[in-house]
Amino acid sequence: MTSQKTPQTMKPATAAKKLNVYLQATPAEFQEGVVSRDELNTLQTSPPEWLRELRRNGPHPRQVVAAKLGVSIGGLARGGVTEALTTEQIEALKADDPEWLQQERATQAEVRKETARIKEKEADRRQRRP
Repeated sequence: MTSQKTPQTMKPATAAKKLNVYLQATPAEFQEGVVSRDELNTLQTSPPEWLRELRRNGPHPRQVVAAKLGVSIGGLARGGVTEALTTEQIEALKADDPEWLQQERATQAEVRKETARIKEKEADRRQRRP
C-alpha cells in the first residue's frame, strides 16, 4: 500500500508573515484560502504583481516598518505607531525625524553594540577553552 502525502498548508496569516506583507492588504482570495508550501515557494520566487506592489508601496506590517525605520517593534509602539504604514508614510516619518524616532534609533544602536560585545566575548571564551 502506498500512502499519498497531503501537501503541507498554512493559514494566510502565516503565509503573509513569511512573505513580509500586511495580511489585510492582500487580495481576498489570498486571505480566505490556505496556502501550500509549493504555492508559498512560487510566491517567493516569482511574485505576482499584487505582491510586488505590496512590497514596494505597502502598507507594510510592523516588523517591516520597524526595520525600515531602524527601530524595534516595541520602539514603534512607544512612538505611537500601531498601524501598518505605507512606504510614503515611512519616508515622511524619516523626513520629519521626530524626537521619539531619534531616541528609539539610539536605543537600537546601543542594543546592537551590546549584542556584538557579548558575541565577541563568547567567541573569546570559546577560543580559550582547551
